[in-house]
Amino acid sequence: MQPGTREAIKASYFSIAGNALLAVVKGLTGIFGNSYALIADAIESTTDVFSSILVLLGLRYASKPADENHPYGHGRAEPLFTFMVVGFLIVSATIIAYESIDNINTPHEIPKPYTLIVLAVIILIKEISYRFVSKKGDETNSSVLKADAWHHRSDAITSLTAFIGISIALIMGKGYENADDWAALFASGFILYNAYLILRPALGEIMDEHMHEELEGKIRTIAQLNPGVVETEKCYIRKTGMTYHVDLHIAVKAEISVKEGHDIAHRVKDDLLHNIPEIADVLIHVEPDDELE
Repeated sequence: MQPGTREAIKASYFSIAGNALLAVVKGLTGIFGNSYALIADAIESTTDVFSSILVLLGLRYASKPADENHPYGHGRAEPLFTFMVVGFLIVSATIIAYESIDNINTPHEIPKPYTLIVLAVIILIKEISYRFVSKKGDETNSSVLKADAWHHRSDAITSLTAFIGISIALIMGKGYENADDWAALFASGFILYNAYLILRPALGEIMDEHMHEELEGKIRTIAQLNPGVVETEKCYIRKTGMTYHVDLHIAVKAEISVKEGHDIAHRVKDDLLHNIPEIADVLIHVEPDDELE
């Protein structure tokens, strides 16, 4: 298992434990503090526990090495698990929206003031969690871990809207008891928007959409620094889990031997694998420079 995969799995365990603890805290505070927004928030954190478990399963499966039936490895499982995580986000938003609309029409007491203290702590914890998991997602190049990070951010935002709603109810008093329900309804819309932000890159990944301009530039620069490489042409990059598979066309002098062209290609491949560790494999196609357009 690669070091990046181990780091990603540790981050997913962190998400599972954190979401489970906060779901209990939110639920109890919402019940005893008369806050439907906090109860709705607890529902989201509960679904986040299951989505984080999916993230863990996805990371473990995607890290399996290549075999006869999967010569490119199992990395493509990662965006598939990302789709499932997005599904949990949509379910969360739907449940919160339904409960909010139902509670808006149900008379209830004004939330207890201490719910604001609990929410303030939750917002801080979830924002720190978002930054931690997002950083690990960037470091490991894991799309499913980045999706899990957005769960933390959306949770922080729903808690923030609950804080605002409860504050309005406490300040304005009678007649504003359902302000936190309206806040929860607004939060459900934001969660759906986050679901789209997570879904879009995962969909591009599984469809081999070209989204790697920076990496392509780095590949071309390293290749062209090799003696014997006249120019680089096509460069196709396919993301598979946390790694990349690269198809690169290089042009060499037309008059050199096949052996010399082969050696140049091997040097380019070795340099790319050495300088860009996230590349799993490179296929080099050699072309004569007299066929350049």
